[in-house]
Amino acid sequence: MKVLFEYTIESTDGYARAGNFTTAHGSFETPIFMPVGTKASVKGISKDDLDEMGAQIILNNTYHLYLRPGDKVVQSFWWAHKFQSYERPILTDSGGFQVFSLGQTSGSGYKNKESLVKITEDGVHFRSHTDGSKHYFTAENIMDIQSNLGADIIMAFDECAPGHSDETYAKAAMERTHRWAERCVTSWKENETKRKNAGLYPQALFPIVQGVTYENLRRESAQFIGNLDTPGVAVGGLSVGESKEDMYRILDVMKETLPKEKPHYLMGVGTPEDLVEGIARGMDMFDCVLPTRLGRHGVAFSTRGNIKIKNEQWKLSDEPLDSECECKVCRTYSKGYLRHLIQENEILGMQLLSYHNLYFLIHICGQARTAILEQRFEDFRKDFRSKYKL
Repeated sequence: MKVLFEYTIESTDGYARAGNFTTAHGSFETPIFMPVGTKASVKGISKDDLDEMGAQIILNNTYHLYLRPGDKVVQSFWWAHKFQSYERPILTDSGGFQVFSLGQTSGSGYKNKESLVKITEDGVHFRSHTDGSKHYFTAENIMDIQSNLGADIIMAFDECAPGHSDETYAKAAMERTHRWAERCVTSWKENETKRKNAGLYPQALFPIVQGVTYENLRRESAQFIGNLDTPGVAVGGLSVGESKEDMYRILDVMKETLPKEKPHYLMGVGTPEDLVEGIARGMDMFDCVLPTRLGRHGVAFSTRGNIKIKNEQWKLSDEPLDSECECKVCRTYSKGYLRHLIQENEILGMQLLSYHNLYFLIHICGQARTAILEQRFEDFRKDFRSKYKL
């Protein structure tokens, strides 16, 4: 199937790549961090803020928008872009992670009888976390829901096995993810034909690599998912409780196998050190709720490590959060003032720290991109690691 998307790799430096991906709502440069607008809103951040901080693409959550206001409601506004007045590219996840996180699991990874989730070969039965109502997701209706939402990039339905799953369950979940991915591709292609006939813009499907932290499963999944006829690939099931060493080990295992001609999206990863290490291992796209969540709780990223702004040591500080950061928060406000806002639970304080954290991650990716283009990525990585303290 011919897809109307273009991914251009402009430069490589080791496994790190600088590229450009084109969609119907514009292109974005990689490596890139995507702010998460879970319910069609990046918490505390306006569209103008997103443009100002340099965001080029955002993420919406299929599960939440399906429940409220409903994918058909979003569609009635001429899709997610018009609904939230965001003209740049949008990515929607499949909702799989949210559905599976509803369930409680036994030590093997199997859902126990108290779970809100029931997995079958055809799909997943689950209850809404908001009102307990019953719902059913399949590979096919997830493609339909995401078509209704109208994102530029959509994700295949997958089973995100718990990080503590034994290898038997991890393999079963991976194989089910592969079968669902094939069904997603078939449904996506059918929907693309319908969209084209209706004069609508195309959507790019990214299927998802799974396999928990088992190297043999990750190699197998990367090979299978990479060979599907889709514009990009994603890596799921990491940064879900495993150690950083395990995450980096699994990324090392996959970096030779993932298709070089497609963008690689590492899902749910959003700390400064993980972005740098992910880029070093061939990852191109990242997203995470962490920067805004930390911001709302008084934690700020900096080139020297995280700053807990509530700490007494910042009470009289007239210094910026980070002297090396050029965001409007660091140019305008002192640590002492920001501490006061957070201490008083002022909404402004939460907004300002969230803005800074998003800006910080977006610009780490931008700095990494420049370093790749100038063939000095390893120097950039070493410099970052020499300053940044966990």
